[in-house]
Amino acid sequence: MRNFRKLIESDGIYVFDGAMGTRLYEKGIYINRSYDELNLINRDLVREVHEEYVKAGAEILQTNTFSANFHKLQQFGLDGQLREINIAAARIAREAGGEKTYVAGTIGPLGMRIEPYGPTSFDEAKGMFRQQAEALLEGGVDLFILETFSDLSEIQQAIRAVKEISDLPIIAQIAIQTDGNTVFGATPEIFTQRLDEWGADVIGLNCSVGPAMFLNALEKMREVTDKKLSAQPNAGLPRDVQGRQMYMCSPEYMAEFARRFIQVGASFIGGCCGTTPAHIKLLADAIRSVSPRQTAQVFVKHPVTVQELKPEDVQVVPLAERSQWGAKIARGAFVTSVEVLPPKGCDAEKTLASIRLLKAAGVDAVNVPDGPRAQTRMSALATSVLIEREIGIEAVLHYCCRDRNLLGMMSDLLGAGALNLKNLLIITGDPPKMGPYPDATAVFDIDAIGLTNMVNKLNHGLDLGNNPIGRPTAFTIGVGVNPGAVNLDEEIKRFEWKVEAGAEYAITQPVFDTAQLRRFLEKIAHVRIPIIAGIWPLVSFRNAEFLHNEVPGVNVTPEILERMRAASEKGKDEAREEGIAIARESLLEVRDVIAGVQVSAPFGNVRYALQVFEALDEFKKNDAAGTT
Repeated sequence: MRNFRKLIESDGIYVFDGAMGTRLYEKGIYINRSYDELNLINRDLVREVHEEYVKAGAEILQTNTFSANFHKLQQFGLDGQLREINIAAARIAREAGGEKTYVAGTIGPLGMRIEPYGPTSFDEAKGMFRQQAEALLEGGVDLFILETFSDLSEIQQAIRAVKEISDLPIIAQIAIQTDGNTVFGATPEIFTQRLDEWGADVIGLNCSVGPAMFLNALEKMREVTDKKLSAQPNAGLPRDVQGRQMYMCSPEYMAEFARRFIQVGASFIGGCCGTTPAHIKLLADAIRSVSPRQTAQVFVKHPVTVQELKPEDVQVVPLAERSQWGAKIARGAFVTSVEVLPPKGCDAEKTLASIRLLKAAGVDAVNVPDGPRAQTRMSALATSVLIEREIGIEAVLHYCCRDRNLLGMMSDLLGAGALNLKNLLIITGDPPKMGPYPDATAVFDIDAIGLTNMVNKLNHGLDLGNNPIGRPTAFTIGVGVNPGAVNLDEEIKRFEWKVEAGAEYAITQPVFDTAQLRRFLEKIAHVRIPIIAGIWPLVSFRNAEFLHNEVPGVNVTPEILERMRAASEKGKDEAREEGIAIARESLLEVRDVIAGVQVSAPFGNVRYALQVFEALDEFKKNDAAGTT
């Protein structure tokens, strides 16, 4: 038996498995029989499903016992085998997952009405739940999961039953309807508060509806409890396809919502009806991008330790001497940069030609994304070398944790130092999405915090194992930060850790809500490093809608959405000009509280970005007029 409370007490995000019944049906088991009986008569098939989910990345397996209570088993004449069925289910899951996987004893509703809606008393219901829980406990489960409940009185009896026989953690999950409430009308706020009061260790949602409908409910739940949250949606609402009920949500869609669940505070995420190992695989990749499993290998919370460990003969290069970009940041000068995507092929001439315009305009640096949105392009490192050698303008190399293991990252960074690349923006990276290589996998040995610590060590002349590397690197260390994060407390905590790990400046996600940015800067004043604002010139109303609704953490204000809608109705040119005007206004509104600006070049057109910089000339003129 493993200690599941350590996971609850940690800051990690963990992966549940997907549907058991769906997979058994797909493997030829018809719905007119007891799936729970398979634990006794077809153990290999049940184990096969568990093993598929383990291979896909599940860390918590649920026993095949959703209907293994007295009332439901009695309908198949199996009530006399209740104990054996539940014990076998727990042991099969343990065999499939081994010691690295947690086993959750699954208990579902009784399938009968209890008081005040039916003839079964509270004590009778509790007794049936206790009977099943005792068998699961005997089978060796690590925790209990009470799932797909709609009646709060019924789940209360299930919680009472488990607590009478065990102190193992309890995950209590409610099934909601399309309006966000239970079939009995209980709102997310109400059922969350009740489950909290009754002693559930984790409170969540599962079944009934798809991921989109979970999102609003989770936001409401987060407001009324400090308990960890869980989410296991169906793969959408079932649709009738030629007489069969089919679940239509793709694995990519589920993975995208997994990241959104995390942003609103969910810590345990999996799937319910209709989800398959393919769903769990992409979901696990998405979760690993924000909650790597091996961060402890390189994460040192206090940078002072790095200073103490560095070899005596190593002189750390001061920030002001590392690069022109670092020198301007060190002395508090306003820095300017433009984000330019690497070329899609091996011919970089078109990209370099556009960057020559930036050099001529006096832009300080070019930001080069590392596999943006997990698409295949020339490596950011190679592109950065070409930019600096061919154009003579500094590059800010985005470097992410998605594609390389620890050794690969160490090799890349040492190589970047040897090639005289000086400026880094360290990010965790987008998880792989469906594209030209649908089977591409993520690595995520560490996240941006761990990678910041790694680079800081290199700057102090140390490798991962604290061994001397000779001449230290001289990287200017930047990190990303999201002022519009849904879970702002988590974002601030991670930012604090990044600063402690050695971050020297930060670049924000695109800023459209300038008041939001100002509020965020006030909240991080205690760990303030220079903040460079991301500014994105919109090109259409559709572009604005996409960023607002589908890019987590980006908040396009209603006023800006309306301006872009009105301009887009007039034409493409009008929309583009309005987007540039909005970007200029946003830059001027925050100019007094930021250390620089990174402007994106929509569709690779750097001229749009350069038009945004015209606002800085206006700022200088106004500033000069105010001092005369």
